[in-house]
Amino acid sequence: MEQMVNVYLYGKRYRVPESLTIMEAMEYAGYQLVRGCGCRNGFCGACATIYRVAGDRELKACLACSTKVEDNMYVATLPFFPLVKQVYDVEKIKPTEQIMMQLYPEIYACVGCNACTKACTQGLNVMQYIAYAQRGEYEKCAEASFDCVMCGVCSSRCPAGISHPQVAMLARRLNGKYLAPHCGHLDDRIAEIAQGKYEALLEDLMGKPISEMQELYNQREIEK
Repeated sequence: MEQMVNVYLYGKRYRVPESLTIMEAMEYAGYQLVRGCGCRNGFCGACATIYRVAGDRELKACLACSTKVEDNMYVATLPFFPLVKQVYDVEKIKPTEQIMMQLYPEIYACVGCNACTKACTQGLNVMQYIAYAQRGEYEKCAEASFDCVMCGVCSSRCPAGISHPQVAMLARRLNGKYLAPHCGHLDDRIAEIAQGKYEALLEDLMGKPISEMQELYNQREIEK
């Protein structure tokens, strides 16, 4: 029989198989997840979760869909975190240091505590990409924040009230719009999609079992 562990969900103890993720353990315990879950594969950032293991003083952050349960784990899911999301037209703004100061001035109040980096569910150097944003180095900020899933855990721990994911999103948009080299073959591919060239291929993929699609993805040719 599979090894069982104790997990505390919302203060109540449950016995669950040790092979489950936190999200799977919640469903195993009888919870119906209608919010705080999305892709279930670590990409959407909807299942931001904090937990502490008995005997360990450290409070840890993770995504519930991709983190395995541990014995005597105390779990608390995070509700939607109200990040500051400024409204702007990317066609009208320019990649200057002033635009970041205008839209997200709170980044200049960073105290260098590194709580954002320690909390990041993706292991990103969040404080570093905020430093790039402060200096207007948007290419570096875009690269350093590329794997951000917008879960907001970093911002929930920030004493300066910085909305790190939104700052990173602005940097990536500025980089993509104004700084990155133009990608001609991407224009060609978009035109092919608009012409319906890949509709039959997509229909064929939609009819395949998940296991076969995963194998195709894992064996795909990656452009260098």
